[in-house]
Amino acid sequence: MNRIIALLHISILLVVLLLVQACATSPMGRNQLKLLPEDQMQQMGLQAFDSLKKETPLSRDRTKNQFVECVANAVTAIVGGQWEVVVFEDNTPNAFALPGGKIGVHTGILPVTRNQSQLASVIGHEIGHVIAHHGNERASQNLAMQTGMQVASVAVPGSQLGQVAVAALGIGAKFGVLLPFSRTHESEADLIGLEYMSAAGFDPREAPKLWQNMAAASKGAESPEFMSTHPSHATRIQDLTAYLDEVMPKYQQALSQGKRPDCDRFRQ
Repeated sequence: MNRIIALLHISILLVVLLLVQACATSPMGRNQLKLLPEDQMQQMGLQAFDSLKKETPLSRDRTKNQFVECVANAVTAIVGGQWEVVVFEDNTPNAFALPGGKIGVHTGILPVTRNQSQLASVIGHEIGHVIAHHGNERASQNLAMQTGMQVASVAVPGSQLGQVAVAALGIGAKFGVLLPFSRTHESEADLIGLEYMSAAGFDPREAPKLWQNMAAASKGAESPEFMSTHPSHATRIQDLTAYLDEVMPKYQQALSQGKRPDCDRFRQ
């Protein structure tokens, strides 16, 4: 038992040392753990995107491509940098962005996004993950957890009690750190995306409506929130609605500056 307590102390100490050495701050002012160099993250993003383009059919539908590119270009003009946008022929309602300036949109998300502003909220959200370095943070959290697990397995080799302790440590780390942080990432990206879309001239009031659509499309098939990497649809709707007062002035300012995207003209 003393050895188990000791390994827990060692694991906690390792995590504390990692936090001290790799402290960063997200765009929303939240403390982050970032252990990997950004150039490494960008290289990983480029490699992953190239693999996806080889493995997943690309949409040849000109209308869908024009619509997605129109929305993405308006949002990335606010973010800055060079971004490649690809529409994948995939029926799952999904989209993603990767370090290195890559955006992928599945054709399956288009029926769920009823208009340009709802798609802008999706793309803004995914870009928000990249800008906030959530990929680096998640990888760093996994690295920290694996380090603690390795120490635990070495400290109590072979014993049944030690194996139980290691398993419990893994479960505790997963539900106590990794999944809640993942939900934090999702919620943070929601709000960052809301700011981007508003500044680009897309109506932020459409973002909560998107998640109403998603809830209807899922037909109630959601995991309990405490076991999910994503907030519930109801939580997202509530948080986005509560944040509208913060971003409506940005939206009004964008309109006054003539930022009025006209991407819906490309929809079928």
